[in-house]
Amino acid sequence: MSGKILDVTDDTFENEVLKSDKPAFVDFWAPWCGPCQMMSPVMEKLAVQYEGKIKVCKVNADENPDTMGRYGISGIPSMFLFEKGDVKEQFVGARSMGDLQKALDKYAK
Repeated sequence: MSGKILDVTDDTFENEVLKSDKPAFVDFWAPWCGPCQMMSPVMEKLAVQYEGKIKVCKVNADENPDTMGRYGISGIPSMFLFEKGDVKEQFVGARSMGDLQKALDKYAK
């Protein structure tokens, strides 16, 4: 995982995502998930592109069941964009870089 992507857990989710001073784009994933692995290089590129504007995070679905349950996530990859603690955008399944950029551009300041 890139140094630009923050690994978030059940214990750190509130502080790193919900209380973040920047929008947070969170990828809920698992190491055994093929589509999640396909999204990994896209997330790396987004982390570089939006550095300082949007916090890009990953939550391992297998290791963080509380956060998965809190947001009713049953399919991965699932990507949520949070701003000031609220879910603003939500994607399930692999998405193109362009689709994600279009959504993130609205929140990048």
